Amino acid sequence: MFSSLNIFRIVAILEGVSYILLLFIATPIKYLQGDPQYVKLLGMPHGILFMAYVALAFLFKKEFSWNNKEFLIVLIASIIPFGTFYIDRKYLKSVKN
Repeated sequence: MFSSLNIFRIVAILEGVSYILLLFIATPIKYLQGDPQYVKLLGMPHGILFMAYVALAFLFKKEFSWNNKEFLIVLIASIIPFGTFYIDRKYLKSVKN
C-alpha cells in the first residue's frame, strides 16, 4: 500500500502544492496587503516537505536507477514551480515498484 515509491510521490505532490501556494498566494498577500500570516503558516510545512523531497531523492537514486542527469533534474525540479508534478509524471509513474 505505502511503498517507497508511493511515499516519494506523495511528498513530491505535497511539496509542489505547498510551493505553489506559498509562491502564488501567500507571498503576494504578504507584499500587496502587508499580511505575513500566510507565509508564516505555509513556510514551515513547505520547508519540511522540501527537505523530505531532497532527502528521499538521495535515498532512492539508486533504487530508481537514475543516472546523474536524471537525478539532477529531479533535484532542480524541487525549486521550479510545478517541477515536482513533472517529475511525478515523467520519472515516478514509470518506475516499477
